[in-house]
Amino acid sequence: MENNQPYYKSEKKLVAGILGILLGVFAIHKFYLGYKKEGVIQLIISLVTCGTFGSLTGLVEGIIYLTKTDEDFDKTYVEGRKGWF
Repeated sequence: MENNQPYYKSEKKLVAGILGILLGVFAIHKFYLGYKKEGVIQLIISLVTCGTFGSLTGLVEGIIYLTKTDEDFDKTYVEGRKGWF
């Protein structure tokens, strides 16, 4: 049997989305996706803004991750390595 479905690496999509929503202030979703530089930047800005920036950014990014199709998520965040939104 031949599977005509394209292979996507978006198994990280659900976990990254949930991490962004729940732990966005710590930038865990950035580190999970391999964005070390962006994760450190978000973590530092979160510390400076008492968590406000990180919480909002994590919430928005988590929602964006979860609402993208598997194909779009892979093209944007896995292959394209887009670090922000």
